[in-house]
Amino acid sequence: MEGAHAICGMANEDFKLCQPAAAVNDPTDSPSAECCAALGKADLGCICRYRGVAGIWMRIYHIDPSRAMALPGKCGLTMPGNCS
Repeated sequence: MEGAHAICGMANEDFKLCQPAAAVNDPTDSPSAECCAALGKADLGCICRYRGVAGIWMRIYHIDPSRAMALPGKCGLTMPGNCS
C-alpha cells in the first residue's frame, strides 16, 4: 500500500472494490470476494470511529453509510463490540 492514500488500512482501490455492495442506488446483494479480502485486512475498529465523519464523504462517492457498515458482517467478519 506504499504510496497509496489509505484510511483504516484500506487504499482507495480497496474502497472501490466494496462500492457496488454499498451503493446508494442499485447495490449488489452481497460484497465481492475481493471486497471481503480488503475488509479482512482493514482496521475495523478504525472504520467504526470514522463512521460519523465518513458518512459525509461516503455520500459524495454514492455509498450508503449504513450499507457500508453492514459489509463486514456480510463478509463473515466481526465488528468491534463498541461499533453499533
